[in-house]
Amino acid sequence: MVTAELLTELKAVLPEVKITTEENQVTLFPHTEEQIAEIVKYCQEQKKTICIIGGGTKSKVGTSNERVDINLSLSEYTGIVEHTVGDMTVTVKAGTRYEELQEYLAQHKQKVALDPSWPRDATIGGVIAANDSGPKRLGYGTARDSVIGLRTVYPNGKVIRSGGRVVKNVAGYDMNKLFIGSMGTLGVLSEITLKLRPLQKCESLILLSFSNGNLDEVRRFAVELLDSMMEPVALELLNPAMAEKLVEQNAYTLAISLEDVETSVTYQEEFIQKLRPKNAELTILRKDQAASFWQRLYTAAPSGCDPDTSNENNAGTVALMKIGVVNLSVLEIARECQLLSDQYSVKAEAHGGLGTGICQVILHGASEDVAQSISRLRVFAAELGGYGIVQYLPESLNGKVDVWGERPSYFRLLEGIKAKMDPSRIMNPKRFIGGI
Repeated sequence: MVTAELLTELKAVLPEVKITTEENQVTLFPHTEEQIAEIVKYCQEQKKTICIIGGGTKSKVGTSNERVDINLSLSEYTGIVEHTVGDMTVTVKAGTRYEELQEYLAQHKQKVALDPSWPRDATIGGVIAANDSGPKRLGYGTARDSVIGLRTVYPNGKVIRSGGRVVKNVAGYDMNKLFIGSMGTLGVLSEITLKLRPLQKCESLILLSFSNGNLDEVRRFAVELLDSMMEPVALELLNPAMAEKLVEQNAYTLAISLEDVETSVTYQEEFIQKLRPKNAELTILRKDQAASFWQRLYTAAPSGCDPDTSNENNAGTVALMKIGVVNLSVLEIARECQLLSDQYSVKAEAHGGLGTGICQVILHGASEDVAQSISRLRVFAAELGGYGIVQYLPESLNGKVDVWGERPSYFRLLEGIKAKMDPSRIMNPKRFIGGI
Protein backbone atom coordinates (compact mmCIF):
# COMPACT_ATOMS: atom_id res chain seq x y z
CA MET A 1 0.00 0.00 0.00
CA VAL A 2 1.11 3.57 -0.72
CA THR A 3 1.26 5.40 2.58
CA ALA A 4 0.81 9.13 3.16
CA GLU A 5 4.11 9.10 5.02
CA LEU A 6 5.98 7.71 1.98
CA LEU A 7 4.49 10.32 -0.35
CA THR A 8 5.22 13.14 2.06
CA GLU A 9 8.81 11.98 2.44
CA LEU A 10 9.36 11.60 -1.30
CA LYS A 11 8.00 15.09 -1.99
CA ALA A 12 10.28 16.51 0.69
CA VAL A 13 13.41 14.68 -0.47
CA LEU A 14 12.70 15.01 -4.22
CA PRO A 15 10.74 18.28 -4.56
CA GLU A 16 11.46 18.76 -8.29
CA VAL A 17 10.58 15.21 -9.38
CA LYS A 18 7.13 14.45 -10.77
CA ILE A 19 5.35 11.83 -8.64
CA THR A 20 2.18 9.89 -9.45
CA THR A 21 0.24 7.20 -7.61
CA GLU A 22 -1.91 4.62 -9.34
CA GLU A 23 -3.18 1.27 -8.09
CA ASN A 24 -1.25 1.75 -4.84
CA GLN A 25 2.03 2.16 -6.72
CA VAL A 26 4.32 5.20 -6.59
CA THR A 27 5.98 6.22 -9.88
CA LEU A 28 8.72 8.85 -10.17
CA PHE A 29 9.50 10.68 -13.43
CA PRO A 30 13.00 12.24 -13.36
CA HIS A 31 14.04 14.77 -16.02
CA THR A 32 17.78 14.82 -15.34
CA GLU A 33 20.56 12.39 -14.52
CA GLU A 34 21.02 14.15 -11.18
CA GLN A 35 17.41 13.41 -10.27
CA ILE A 36 17.87 9.74 -11.21
CA ALA A 37 20.91 9.59 -8.93
CA GLU A 38 18.99 11.23 -6.07
CA ILE A 39 16.12 8.75 -6.42
CA VAL A 40 18.41 5.71 -6.50
CA LYS A 41 20.49 6.94 -3.57
CA TYR A 42 17.35 7.58 -1.51
CA CYS A 43 16.03 4.09 -2.28
CA GLN A 44 19.28 2.44 -1.20
CA GLU A 45 19.42 4.40 2.04
CA GLN A 46 15.78 3.59 2.83
CA LYS A 47 15.98 -0.01 1.49
CA LYS A 48 13.23 0.67 -1.07
CA THR A 49 13.11 -1.61 -4.11
CA ILE A 50 12.94 -0.04 -7.58
CA CYS A 51 11.43 -1.14 -10.88
CA ILE A 52 12.99 0.71 -13.82
CA ILE A 53 10.47 1.42 -16.58
CA GLY A 54 11.19 2.50 -20.14
CA GLY A 55 8.47 1.80 -22.68
CA GLY A 56 7.20 -1.19 -20.68
CA THR A 57 7.66 -3.70 -23.50
CA LYS A 58 9.92 -5.92 -21.34
CA SER A 59 7.98 -5.50 -18.11
CA LYS A 60 6.90 -9.16 -18.09
CA VAL A 61 10.45 -10.54 -18.36
CA GLY A 62 11.41 -12.23 -15.11
CA THR A 63 9.06 -12.47 -12.15
CA SER A 64 6.32 -10.11 -13.30
CA ASN A 65 4.34 -10.25 -10.06
CA GLU A 66 7.26 -9.10 -7.90
CA ARG A 67 6.02 -6.13 -5.88
CA VAL A 68 8.37 -3.15 -5.61
CA ASP A 69 8.21 0.02 -3.53
CA ILE A 70 8.86 2.56 -6.27
CA ASN A 71 8.63 2.64 -10.07
CA LEU A 72 11.33 4.73 -11.75
CA SER A 73 10.02 5.82 -15.16
CA LEU A 74 12.43 7.24 -17.74
CA SER A 75 9.63 8.24 -20.11
CA GLU A 76 10.36 11.95 -19.56
CA TYR A 77 14.14 11.59 -19.65
CA THR A 78 14.58 11.78 -23.41
CA GLY A 79 16.53 13.42 -26.20
CA ILE A 80 19.72 13.41 -28.26
CA VAL A 81 22.76 14.48 -26.22
CA GLU A 82 25.28 14.52 -29.07
CA HIS A 83 25.32 13.38 -32.69
CA THR A 84 28.65 13.44 -34.51
CA VAL A 85 27.64 12.85 -38.11
CA GLY A 86 31.19 12.54 -39.46
CA ASP A 87 32.25 10.01 -36.83
CA MET A 88 28.90 8.19 -37.14
CA THR A 89 28.19 8.13 -33.40
CA VAL A 90 25.24 9.28 -31.34
CA THR A 91 24.74 9.75 -27.59
CA VAL A 92 21.15 9.55 -26.43
CA LYS A 93 19.22 9.64 -23.17
CA ALA A 94 17.90 6.23 -22.11
CA GLY A 95 14.19 7.09 -22.19
CA THR A 96 14.21 8.03 -25.88
CA ARG A 97 11.93 5.86 -28.00
CA TYR A 98 13.85 3.63 -30.38
CA GLU A 99 11.72 4.52 -33.42
CA GLU A 100 12.05 8.25 -32.71
CA LEU A 101 15.84 7.88 -32.63
CA GLN A 102 15.83 6.04 -35.96
CA GLU A 103 13.59 8.68 -37.56
CA TYR A 104 15.98 11.42 -36.41
CA LEU A 105 19.04 9.56 -37.72
CA ALA A 106 17.34 8.84 -41.06
CA GLN A 107 17.41 12.58 -41.77
CA HIS A 108 21.20 12.23 -41.82
CA LYS A 109 21.05 8.96 -43.81
CA GLN A 110 22.27 6.99 -40.79
CA LYS A 111 20.77 4.37 -38.45
CA VAL A 112 21.39 2.27 -35.36
CA ALA A 113 22.04 -1.30 -36.56
CA LEU A 114 19.52 -3.03 -34.28
CA ASP A 115 16.04 -4.40 -34.85
CA PRO A 116 14.29 -4.92 -31.49
CA SER A 117 10.71 -6.01 -30.99
CA TRP A 118 8.03 -3.34 -30.58
CA PRO A 119 10.30 -0.53 -31.91
CA ARG A 120 7.56 2.10 -31.60
CA ASP A 121 7.18 1.56 -27.85
CA ALA A 122 10.64 0.33 -26.80
CA THR A 123 13.16 2.83 -25.43
CA ILE A 124 16.81 2.75 -26.34
CA GLY A 125 17.68 2.19 -22.68
CA GLY A 126 15.34 -0.80 -22.48
CA VAL A 127 16.69 -2.27 -25.71
CA ILE A 128 20.26 -2.07 -24.38
CA ALA A 129 19.37 -3.27 -20.87
CA ALA A 130 17.64 -6.31 -22.37
CA ASN A 131 20.23 -6.80 -25.15
CA ASP A 132 17.26 -7.09 -27.47
CA SER A 133 17.76 -8.02 -31.11
CA GLY A 134 15.68 -9.43 -33.94
CA PRO A 135 16.09 -11.47 -37.13
CA LYS A 136 18.59 -8.99 -38.59
CA ARG A 137 21.00 -9.94 -35.83
CA LEU A 138 22.68 -12.10 -38.50
CA GLY A 139 23.94 -8.98 -40.29
CA TYR A 140 23.68 -6.35 -37.58
CA GLY A 141 25.00 -8.17 -34.53
CA THR A 142 23.61 -7.41 -31.06
CA ALA A 143 23.53 -4.39 -28.76
CA ARG A 144 26.98 -5.39 -27.52
CA ASP A 145 28.28 -4.74 -31.03
CA SER A 146 26.67 -1.28 -31.31
CA VAL A 147 27.30 0.25 -27.87
CA ILE A 148 30.61 2.08 -27.43
CA GLY A 149 29.85 3.98 -24.24
CA LEU A 150 27.45 4.13 -21.28
CA ARG A 151 26.68 6.36 -18.35
CA THR A 152 25.21 4.30 -15.52
CA VAL A 153 23.76 5.35 -12.18
CA TYR A 154 24.93 2.81 -9.61
CA PRO A 155 22.67 1.74 -6.71
CA ASN A 156 24.60 4.07 -4.38
CA GLY A 157 23.76 7.08 -6.58
CA LYS A 158 27.19 7.46 -8.17
CA VAL A 159 27.34 8.01 -11.93
CA ILE A 160 29.93 5.87 -13.73
CA ARG A 161 31.06 6.28 -17.34
CA SER A 162 32.25 3.21 -19.23
CA GLY A 163 33.62 3.17 -22.76
CA GLY A 164 33.62 6.51 -24.59
CA ARG A 165 32.13 8.51 -27.42
CA VAL A 166 34.51 7.41 -30.16
CA VAL A 167 34.61 4.07 -31.93
CA LYS A 168 38.34 3.42 -31.43
CA ASN A 169 38.41 3.34 -27.65
CA VAL A 170 40.50 0.53 -26.15
CA ALA A 171 41.44 1.95 -22.75
CA GLY A 172 40.77 -0.30 -19.74
CA TYR A 173 38.21 -3.09 -19.30
CA ASP A 174 35.11 -3.17 -21.48
CA MET A 175 32.64 -2.50 -18.67
CA ASN A 176 29.82 -1.84 -21.15
CA LYS A 177 29.23 -5.54 -21.60
CA LEU A 178 28.56 -5.95 -17.88
CA PHE A 179 25.45 -3.77 -18.09
CA ILE A 180 24.18 -4.72 -21.54
CA GLY A 181 21.61 -7.45 -21.02
CA SER A 182 21.62 -7.13 -17.21
CA MET A 183 17.93 -6.12 -17.20
CA GLY A 184 18.57 -3.11 -14.97
CA THR A 185 19.62 -5.25 -12.02
CA LEU A 186 23.02 -3.55 -11.64
CA GLY A 187 22.15 0.10 -12.19
CA VAL A 188 20.16 2.60 -14.25
CA LEU A 189 21.45 3.28 -17.76
CA SER A 190 21.17 7.04 -18.22
CA GLU A 191 23.02 7.72 -21.48
CA ILE A 192 24.04 5.40 -24.30
CA THR A 193 26.60 6.11 -27.02
CA LEU A 194 26.17 4.03 -30.16
CA LYS A 195 28.09 3.61 -33.37
CA LEU A 196 25.99 4.07 -36.49
CA ARG A 197 25.74 2.68 -40.00
CA PRO A 198 24.83 4.39 -43.26
CA LEU A 199 21.19 3.98 -44.17
CA GLN A 200 20.95 1.26 -46.82
CA LYS A 201 20.37 2.50 -50.37
CA CYS A 202 18.33 -0.57 -51.32
CA GLU A 203 16.46 -3.24 -49.39
CA SER A 204 14.49 -6.28 -50.42
CA LEU A 205 12.95 -9.29 -48.73
CA ILE A 206 12.79 -12.72 -50.33
CA LEU A 207 10.13 -15.12 -49.04
CA LEU A 208 10.85 -18.74 -49.89
CA SER A 209 7.94 -21.06 -49.04
CA PHE A 210 8.38 -24.85 -48.85
CA SER A 211 4.85 -26.20 -49.33
CA ASN A 212 6.02 -29.83 -49.14
CA GLY A 213 7.10 -29.30 -45.51
CA ASN A 214 10.51 -30.86 -46.16
CA LEU A 215 12.86 -29.39 -43.55
CA ASP A 216 15.81 -31.34 -44.96
CA GLU A 217 15.35 -29.34 -48.14
CA VAL A 218 15.30 -26.13 -46.10
CA ARG A 219 18.52 -27.20 -44.38
CA ARG A 220 20.32 -27.92 -47.66
CA PHE A 221 19.32 -24.54 -49.09
CA ALA A 222 20.36 -22.68 -45.92
CA VAL A 223 23.76 -24.38 -45.79
CA GLU A 224 24.47 -23.54 -49.43
CA LEU A 225 23.44 -19.92 -48.94
CA LEU A 226 25.43 -19.46 -45.72
CA ASP A 227 28.49 -21.08 -47.31
CA SER A 228 28.29 -18.79 -50.35
CA MET A 229 29.66 -15.27 -50.74
CA MET A 230 26.19 -13.80 -50.26
CA GLU A 231 25.57 -11.59 -47.21
CA PRO A 232 21.91 -11.74 -46.15
CA VAL A 233 21.06 -9.49 -43.22
CA ALA A 234 18.51 -12.05 -42.01
CA LEU A 235 17.82 -15.71 -42.72
CA GLU A 236 14.74 -16.31 -40.63
CA LEU A 237 12.68 -19.51 -40.67
CA LEU A 238 8.94 -19.11 -40.02
CA ASN A 239 7.01 -22.21 -39.04
CA PRO A 240 3.64 -22.73 -40.81
CA ALA A 241 1.60 -21.08 -38.04
CA MET A 242 3.79 -17.96 -38.04
CA ALA A 243 3.98 -17.84 -41.84
CA GLU A 244 0.19 -18.02 -42.08
CA LYS A 245 -0.11 -15.17 -39.58
CA LEU A 246 2.38 -12.91 -41.37
CA VAL A 247 2.15 -13.76 -45.08
CA GLU A 248 -0.88 -16.08 -45.35
CA GLN A 249 1.28 -19.05 -46.34
CA ASN A 250 0.66 -22.21 -44.31
CA ALA A 251 4.12 -23.59 -44.98
CA TYR A 252 7.67 -23.41 -43.68
CA THR A 253 8.94 -20.10 -45.05
CA LEU A 254 12.38 -18.52 -45.15
CA ALA A 255 12.53 -14.73 -44.86
CA ILE A 256 15.79 -13.57 -46.44
CA SER A 257 16.61 -9.88 -46.00
CA LEU A 258 19.08 -8.12 -48.29
CA GLU A 259 20.45 -4.61 -47.70
CA ASP A 260 23.12 -2.86 -49.78
CA VAL A 261 23.48 -0.77 -52.90
CA GLU A 262 20.98 -1.67 -55.62
CA THR A 263 23.42 -3.62 -57.82
CA SER A 264 24.49 -5.82 -54.91
CA VAL A 265 20.91 -6.51 -53.81
CA THR A 266 19.91 -7.38 -57.39
CA TYR A 267 22.87 -9.73 -57.76
CA GLN A 268 22.01 -11.54 -54.53
CA GLU A 269 18.36 -11.84 -55.56
CA GLU A 270 19.41 -13.49 -58.81
CA PHE A 271 21.78 -15.83 -56.99
CA ILE A 272 19.03 -16.97 -54.60
CA GLN A 273 16.59 -17.47 -57.48
CA LYS A 274 19.06 -19.84 -59.11
CA LEU A 275 19.80 -21.60 -55.83
CA ARG A 276 16.21 -22.16 -54.71
CA PRO A 277 14.80 -25.72 -54.78
CA LYS A 278 12.34 -26.47 -57.57
CA ASN A 279 9.42 -27.03 -55.20
CA ALA A 280 9.91 -23.77 -53.31
CA GLU A 281 7.75 -20.76 -54.11
CA LEU A 282 9.69 -17.48 -54.24
CA THR A 283 8.30 -13.98 -53.66
CA ILE A 284 10.27 -10.72 -53.56
CA LEU A 285 9.07 -7.77 -51.47
CA ARG A 286 10.67 -4.34 -51.74
CA LYS A 287 10.69 -1.07 -49.81
CA ASP A 288 7.32 -0.47 -48.14
CA GLN A 289 6.21 -4.11 -48.50
CA ALA A 290 9.41 -5.37 -46.88
CA ALA A 291 9.14 -2.76 -44.11
CA SER A 292 5.52 -3.77 -43.50
CA PHE A 293 6.52 -7.43 -43.12
CA TRP A 294 9.19 -6.64 -40.56
CA GLN A 295 6.83 -4.39 -38.63
CA ARG A 296 4.32 -7.25 -38.41
CA LEU A 297 7.03 -9.63 -37.23
CA TYR A 298 8.41 -7.22 -34.61
CA THR A 299 4.93 -6.79 -33.14
CA ALA A 300 3.75 -10.40 -33.46
CA ALA A 301 4.78 -11.42 -29.95
CA PRO A 302 2.96 -10.24 -26.81
CA SER A 303 4.36 -7.12 -25.18
CA GLY A 304 4.62 -6.12 -21.55
CA CYS A 305 2.41 -3.17 -22.48
CA ASP A 306 -0.46 -5.49 -23.38
CA PRO A 307 -3.25 -5.95 -20.81
CA ASP A 308 -3.29 -9.42 -19.24
CA THR A 309 -6.70 -10.92 -20.01
CA SER A 310 -5.87 -14.54 -19.19
CA ASN A 311 -7.30 -16.61 -16.36
CA GLU A 312 -7.33 -20.24 -15.29
CA ASN A 313 -10.37 -21.13 -17.38
CA ASN A 314 -9.45 -19.12 -20.43
CA ALA A 315 -8.29 -21.10 -23.45
CA GLY A 316 -6.65 -17.92 -24.77
CA THR A 317 -3.59 -17.92 -22.50
CA VAL A 318 -0.50 -16.58 -24.32
CA ALA A 319 3.16 -17.01 -23.39
CA LEU A 320 6.42 -16.15 -25.15
CA MET A 321 9.66 -18.14 -25.07
CA LYS A 322 13.14 -17.27 -26.25
CA ILE A 323 15.19 -20.30 -27.21
CA GLY A 324 18.86 -20.32 -28.10
CA VAL A 325 20.44 -23.27 -29.91
CA VAL A 326 23.24 -23.92 -32.39
CA ASN A 327 22.35 -22.22 -35.67
CA LEU A 328 20.71 -24.94 -37.79
CA SER A 329 19.13 -26.61 -34.75
CA VAL A 330 16.44 -23.98 -35.25
CA LEU A 331 14.99 -26.49 -37.72
CA GLU A 332 14.59 -29.02 -34.90
CA ILE A 333 12.84 -26.41 -32.73
CA ALA A 334 10.45 -25.64 -35.59
CA ARG A 335 9.67 -29.35 -35.99
CA GLU A 336 9.12 -29.76 -32.24
CA CYS A 337 6.67 -26.84 -32.27
CA GLN A 338 4.57 -28.66 -34.86
CA LEU A 339 4.50 -31.77 -32.66
CA LEU A 340 3.43 -29.68 -29.66
CA SER A 341 0.43 -28.40 -31.55
CA ASP A 342 -0.81 -31.97 -31.99
CA GLN A 343 0.02 -33.30 -28.52
CA TYR A 344 -0.99 -30.42 -26.24
CA SER A 345 -3.63 -28.64 -28.32
CA VAL A 346 -1.61 -25.44 -28.36
CA LYS A 347 -0.89 -23.14 -31.25
CA ALA A 348 2.87 -22.54 -31.50
CA GLU A 349 3.90 -19.62 -33.72
CA ALA A 350 7.68 -19.78 -34.08
CA HIS A 351 10.50 -18.13 -35.97
CA GLY A 352 14.25 -18.46 -35.67
CA GLY A 353 17.49 -17.39 -37.31
CA LEU A 354 19.31 -20.13 -39.21
CA GLY A 355 22.49 -18.09 -38.91
CA THR A 356 22.06 -17.09 -35.25
CA GLY A 357 20.21 -19.93 -33.49
CA ILE A 358 17.86 -17.51 -31.68
CA CYS A 359 14.17 -18.47 -31.75
CA GLN A 360 10.95 -16.93 -30.50
CA VAL A 361 7.97 -19.16 -29.81
CA ILE A 362 4.52 -17.73 -29.06
CA LEU A 363 2.28 -20.29 -27.36
CA HIS A 364 -1.52 -20.00 -27.40
CA GLY A 365 -3.80 -22.38 -25.51
CA ALA A 366 -5.21 -23.39 -22.16
CA SER A 367 -2.97 -22.51 -19.19
CA GLU A 368 -2.05 -26.12 -18.37
CA ASP A 369 -1.21 -26.95 -21.98
CA VAL A 370 0.94 -23.83 -22.33
CA ALA A 371 2.81 -24.67 -19.11
CA GLN A 372 3.50 -28.22 -20.29
CA SER A 373 4.65 -26.92 -23.67
CA ILE A 374 7.12 -24.53 -22.03
CA SER A 375 8.58 -27.37 -19.97
CA ARG A 376 8.88 -29.65 -22.98
CA LEU A 377 10.50 -27.01 -25.21
CA ARG A 378 13.00 -26.16 -22.48
CA VAL A 379 14.02 -29.81 -22.08
CA PHE A 380 14.23 -30.23 -25.85
CA ALA A 381 16.43 -27.13 -26.20
CA ALA A 382 18.73 -28.43 -23.44
CA GLU A 383 19.09 -31.74 -25.30
CA LEU A 384 20.28 -29.72 -28.29
CA GLY A 385 22.84 -27.94 -26.11
CA GLY A 386 20.77 -24.76 -25.84
CA TYR A 387 18.47 -22.98 -23.41
CA GLY A 388 14.91 -21.75 -23.11
CA ILE A 389 13.61 -18.82 -21.06
CA VAL A 390 10.15 -17.28 -20.74
CA GLN A 391 9.94 -13.65 -21.86
CA TYR A 392 6.22 -13.16 -21.35
CA LEU A 393 4.07 -15.02 -18.83
CA PRO A 394 0.42 -14.24 -17.97
CA GLU A 395 -0.71 -13.87 -14.38
CA SER A 396 -2.52 -17.22 -14.55
CA LEU A 397 0.85 -19.00 -14.80
CA ASN A 398 2.82 -16.96 -12.28
CA GLY A 399 4.39 -19.29 -9.73
CA LYS A 400 3.51 -22.34 -11.83
CA VAL A 401 6.22 -21.96 -14.47
CA ASP A 402 9.93 -21.48 -13.87
CA VAL A 403 10.77 -18.43 -15.96
CA TRP A 404 14.54 -18.95 -16.16
CA GLY A 405 14.90 -22.71 -15.94
CA GLU A 406 17.91 -24.44 -14.42
CA ARG A 407 20.61 -22.13 -13.11
CA PRO A 408 23.72 -22.09 -15.33
CA SER A 409 27.11 -23.24 -14.06
CA TYR A 410 28.30 -19.62 -13.90
CA PHE A 411 25.38 -18.48 -11.71
CA ARG A 412 27.61 -17.96 -8.67
CA LEU A 413 29.63 -15.43 -10.66
CA LEU A 414 26.46 -13.49 -11.55
CA GLU A 415 25.30 -13.65 -7.96
CA GLY A 416 28.67 -12.35 -6.78
CA ILE A 417 28.53 -9.37 -9.15
CA LYS A 418 25.01 -8.54 -7.98
CA ALA A 419 26.03 -8.77 -4.31
CA LYS A 420 29.02 -6.48 -4.91
CA MET A 421 27.24 -3.82 -6.95
CA ASP A 422 23.78 -3.91 -5.38
CA PRO A 423 24.20 -5.36 -1.88
CA SER A 424 20.76 -4.14 -0.77
CA ARG A 425 19.18 -5.79 -3.85
CA ILE A 426 17.00 -2.80 -4.63
CA MET A 427 17.42 -2.75 -8.44
CA ASN A 428 14.80 -4.57 -10.51
CA PRO A 429 14.49 -7.54 -8.09
CA LYS A 430 14.08 -10.99 -9.66
CA ARG A 431 14.33 -9.71 -13.22
CA PHE A 432 17.46 -11.66 -14.20
CA ILE A 433 18.70 -15.26 -14.40
CA GLY A 434 17.91 -17.35 -11.34
CA GLY A 435 15.75 -14.64 -9.79
CA ILE A 436 18.58 -12.14 -9.22
